[in-house]
Amino acid sequence: MLPAEVTPEPVAAPPVQPVPLAPAAILVRNFSKRYGTVAAVQNLNLEIPRGEILGLVGPNGAGKTTTLRALAGILRPTEGSLSIAGFDLAVAPVEAKRRLAFIPDEPHLFDYLTVEEHLRFTARLYGVPDAQSRIPELLTEMELTEKRGVLPSELSRGMKQKLSVAMALLHDPAVLILDEPLTGLDPTGIRRMKDTIRRRAERGTAVILSSHLLNLVEELCTRLLLLRRGEVAALGTISDLRALRPELATASLEDLFIALTDDPNSSGSDE
Repeated sequence: MLPAEVTPEPVAAPPVQPVPLAPAAILVRNFSKRYGTVAAVQNLNLEIPRGEILGLVGPNGAGKTTTLRALAGILRPTEGSLSIAGFDLAVAPVEAKRRLAFIPDEPHLFDYLTVEEHLRFTARLYGVPDAQSRIPELLTEMELTEKRGVLPSELSRGMKQKLSVAMALLHDPAVLILDEPLTGLDPTGIRRMKDTIRRRAERGTAVILSSHLLNLVEELCTRLLLLRRGEVAALGTISDLRALRPELATASLEDLFIALTDDPNSSGSDE
């Protein structure tokens, strides 16, 4: 007589552990900056994931420069918080700044360091382990190889801009903040710089690009943040912004920008 067949008890599958989500590359919560009674930026909320290129646009005096400097850790917020790759700039400023690079509209270089010395100095500051191989690559990418032994006084405005970008990219930042990055570049340099920005975003770098060149913003950016008198006038894709003004569905981005930022009370002064 055959033994009765025993049906094994079903084994419960182990619970699926949720995969922790990576923190947003840039997280801004209720950010305000005031100078006395003047509000430069009011209640800004923003989240930028890895790999996005966000265009920051607005008329003079809209709060763009204040926002960029706060994100770079140069200005402290009056209210709210700003985080870079999960690190609050007020709580862990060093860790946050290790993960970002800010390129202002005017390059700030050392008078008595050559192009290559600038890069080696930057590598030491950030502890870049592969600087020996990274520096020649960036010199080539920025077309600075032949200028590696040259002082800033011998560089054109465009070459100084390229050196600033090379220094910013050396430590492979998680966040790249660019203020008018094409200033001083010739047509070939402009094309190469746009390619550089795209490649970094494709590798996962979050990019904020501030520029008055709306064709550049339209070509490169995933979304736009449009500021007006320190407040958010619009945030979204270009299609989202056009939906705010259906009568301008086929108009140029310039016409749309003017319509969304039109403010008779604006002083037109710089930030």
